Amino acid sequence: MELQALPSRIGQVRRIVSAQLRYWRMASLIDRAALGVTELLTNVHRHAEPDKTCTVEIELLLDRLLVSVRDHDPRLPVLDDADPLATSGRGLALVAAVSKSWGVRPDGESGKVVWFSLETASPRPVRPAEPPLRTAGEKPALRFTGVECVVDLGRPHSAPARSAVAG
Repeated sequence: MELQALPSRIGQVRRIVSAQLRYWRMASLIDRAALGVTELLTNVHRHAEPDKTCTVEIELLLDRLLVSVRDHDPRLPVLDDADPLATSGRGLALVAAVSKSWGVRPDGESGKVVWFSLETASPRPVRPAEPPLRTAGEKPALRFTGVECVVDLGRPHSAPARSAVAG
C-alpha cells in the first residue's frame, strides 16, 4: 500500500494490517506487527525527506511475517540509546525488541527499505504429497503462490487464496 505517512494514515494502516493478520489467522502477531509498522511509519513522518510518501508491504512466508516500509529518503536510520527522560528516539529499539529480526537497506539511488520479521507460531502447513494422477507423457505444471512453489501433478484443485493489502 502506498501512502503519505501522516498521523491520520498511520492508524488506518495499523487497522488494515490487523485485519489482514486476522484474515490469515495470525491474530497472535497483531500487537507486535501493529507496533512495528506504527514505529516505522512514524519515523517516515518525522524524518523522511523530500516527502512523506512511502510503501508498506506485509508478506506471510512459511515461518515468519515480513513487514517493510519503503520511503524516498536515502539516509539510513541508526539504532541509538535514547536518554531515559527523552520523549522520542526509541522507535527502532522497540522494533528490535518485538521482532525476530530487523534491518535496513538502500533502495535504488534515492530511498531505503526498513523491515522487520515476526516468527509465526508454527510453519504454515504444506499440502501433503499425493501420488501423481496424470496421463502418460503429461508434464507437471508449476504454480506459484506467493513465495511458495507448488507442483501440480494433475489433480483437480481450487485456485489458491490470495490476499493483498489495499489502501
